[in-house]
Amino acid sequence: MAEQGNDSGSKETQHRNDMYGNIDARGEGEEGVSKTILAATVVLLRDGSEGVEVLMLRKNSKITFGGMWVFPGGKIDPEDYPSDGNVDVAARVAAARETFEEAGIQVSQESFQFLAHWTPPPGPQKRFATWFFTAQVEGDQEIAIDDGEIKEHAWLNPAKALERHANGEIDLVPPTWITLYHLSQYSPAAAVISHFKENQGKTYNTRVVKAVSGDRVAMWVGDAGYEPWDAEVAGERHRLVMSEGGFVFENTVETY
Repeated sequence: MAEQGNDSGSKETQHRNDMYGNIDARGEGEEGVSKTILAATVVLLRDGSEGVEVLMLRKNSKITFGGMWVFPGGKIDPEDYPSDGNVDVAARVAAARETFEEAGIQVSQESFQFLAHWTPPPGPQKRFATWFFTAQVEGDQEIAIDDGEIKEHAWLNPAKALERHANGEIDLVPPTWITLYHLSQYSPAAAVISHFKENQGKTYNTRVVKAVSGDRVAMWVGDAGYEPWDAEVAGERHRLVMSEGGFVFENTVETY
């Protein structure tokens, strides 16, 4: 394994929702780095009494992402692929299939708008490379969860969900947190869809390092510390500081 870009004597602290595990690796080809599992998720939107609302599901505490509030989604299965093997099509099929399996809602993949693609940092832990889509649904939707993998559901306003996370009331992994932040910038639901139609979706190839403070920091392209894997480099910021006391998003380069 490569050395950390910047290490110090500070004790490493970790937020309870920091999902990134071992962060010593610096490349996909290093020994012990797990292969990414392809997955897809869809952010379902509706207009509610508090503005835009998104459907969120709470995972069973005993499975992957246990206890986290997530969007409907899951692994891309072999049968999701078309005959030509197009993975982007397979991601849409998987997102629609998982939405029905997890929430009982049938949504046409034709209505999906690409939102983002997330790849976790290299490491030995289970890693999901995930396509994020969004779609608007109309009226009251009857949600059907199995009380197995999914224990609870709710339609949440993105900004309110972030407040609840900050207060320790709900658990969100970083990709979900950033997605909610992005969605919170627009209203109503039609404006969210319009934004992603007019702007290319984002790509997050995440790098995570320990800062001198001891906090673990997730960084993305544009951050001054991204290329050198060093959170202390001065300059532009595009990062999520995952301090023990809460998530702090720092961004000076990307338009959200």
